[in-house]
Amino acid sequence: MPRFEETDLITTEIDARPEVDARAPSASGTPEISVFLPVFNEEPNLRPLHEKLDQSLAQLGRTAEIIYVDDGSSDGSLPVLREIAARDNRVRVIALRRNYGQTPAMAAGIDAARGEVLIPMDADLQNDPADIVRLLEKIDEGFDVVSGWRKRRKDPLITRKIPSQIANWLISRIGGVPLHDYGCSLKAYRRESLADVQLYGEMHRFIPIYASWSGARVTEIPVEHHPRTMGKSKYGLSRTIKVVFDLMTIKFMASYQTKPLYVFGWAGLLTFAVSLLCALFAFLMKFASWPHHADFIQTPLPVLTMVLLVLGVQFFLMGLLAEMLVRTYHESQAKRIYAVRERIGFTTEDTEKYK
Repeated sequence: MPRFEETDLITTEIDARPEVDARAPSASGTPEISVFLPVFNEEPNLRPLHEKLDQSLAQLGRTAEIIYVDDGSSDGSLPVLREIAARDNRVRVIALRRNYGQTPAMAAGIDAARGEVLIPMDADLQNDPADIVRLLEKIDEGFDVVSGWRKRRKDPLITRKIPSQIANWLISRIGGVPLHDYGCSLKAYRRESLADVQLYGEMHRFIPIYASWSGARVTEIPVEHHPRTMGKSKYGLSRTIKVVFDLMTIKFMASYQTKPLYVFGWAGLLTFAVSLLCALFAFLMKFASWPHHADFIQTPLPVLTMVLLVLGVQFFLMGLLAEMLVRTYHESQAKRIYAVRERIGFTTEDTEKYK
């Protein structure tokens, strides 16, 4: 798991808190559950959200921590999170230096989480914290990943629901993990199922696929979805285009991540074959007058033959280069995709752990 570097963060410790929750883990203990929420300009939703989250966690009878990741909010979200952290000793806050996007914010939450089961969810009150208990029941049945399915989704039909249905169908077909709702943030993961997951781009929605590649048992359950009543949605049709590009990456990684020469090699063989056909056709026209006579300078086929021949060689060389680059892929760089401005509620031990 990536570690926090001292140069990227300023640690803020809160030693005294007015309220101490018995369900919070000790400073050196490991909570059973880690709930983490990316936050971007959700000031009006945070207090009612935390109240609902507190009520849901109180019913579980398990130790828990709550991690809010402020993704460079420009409203009053961070001061509200400070207030919540000061009142609830289960809460830890990570404030990123700028708005990186949902995937880096999710990665920050995963990196900081200490629980045996990790539960991400949105901070816009559209996910219902009451569904957490149902996710955990499926985890207790032996599943490693439980994905929420917004079966009765309360979003606009044209701009949100239809593009989402198309994207989910494509992702299920290409990724090989049939789920109805990859875009639902409310999920539950066993910690070990995320051990080798590295997130880039908009890849957070594909975590079930990554986990499945590692042998995790994946299932889904219907969850509640409420209409947004406060704040403004950060999603639009442009996000669908990004998902399509990331889906292309997923397909490449699924089939050729460890053997990129295969895809470049087949492309090279195809261009070699077309080059050979062009050369053969040019010779037939010159020496056999079929289908009619034409010298080499009277047809573009010889030039096309040479161009395709060079292109085929380039494909093979690109494949060999990709084979070498795959060994220095992002995982080997140990470089995070976000930078932390401030951490609230983290102990000195936590700081040392994530350096």
